[in-house]
Amino acid sequence: MKKSVLSIALALVFGFSATANSPIDGEKKEVNVSESKITWKGYKVTGSHEGTINLKSGHLEMDGNKLTGGEFVVDMTSITNLDMAAGEGKEKLEGHLKSDDFFGVENHPTAKLVITSAESMNKNSYSVKGDLTIKGKTNPVTFVVSIYENKATATLKVDRANYDVRYGSGSFFDNLGDKAIYDEFDLVVDLAL
Repeated sequence: MKKSVLSIALALVFGFSATANSPIDGEKKEVNVSESKITWKGYKVTGSHEGTINLKSGHLEMDGNKLTGGEFVVDMTSITNLDMAAGEGKEKLEGHLKSDDFFGVENHPTAKLVITSAESMNKNSYSVKGDLTIKGKTNPVTFVVSIYENKATATLKVDRANYDVRYGSGSFFDNLGDKAIYDEFDLVVDLAL
């Protein structure tokens, strides 16, 4: 009896001391959405277009100085084009990107990225895996995040075919010729923490 009481006491002491030193929840570093910027660039046979999209909310999860997770919500209704002047079809392109041909923002006003793991590459950079949701479809993504003091940067290549963004895609349509739009587009993310 004394032996089992001692075993329980030791288990409780070591169990509590082990959990007391390991954080249950990491520190959340909230992103300053008004100071952060997401730039997109899409490519087609005859050129490219680029613009911005606003971050609605976001945070990084840290264990000390180490990235462990995070979650970001993007306001898809804010998608804009930067390479065309007003009157050159800028509004038409922005409206088309918001339509069901592309991102269907009326039914899917936000996109979401959840970081599921982060592996340190060096002092400031991490190989990150996450789940990206666009138009209600979730797929895994892998990318590099670099964190320097109160800034974080990342570049993602996204295959729109995985999210049912079909317009002008050779993955869904034949004989597009010079009207083809490549499936992969780039997102460059600059976060202010």
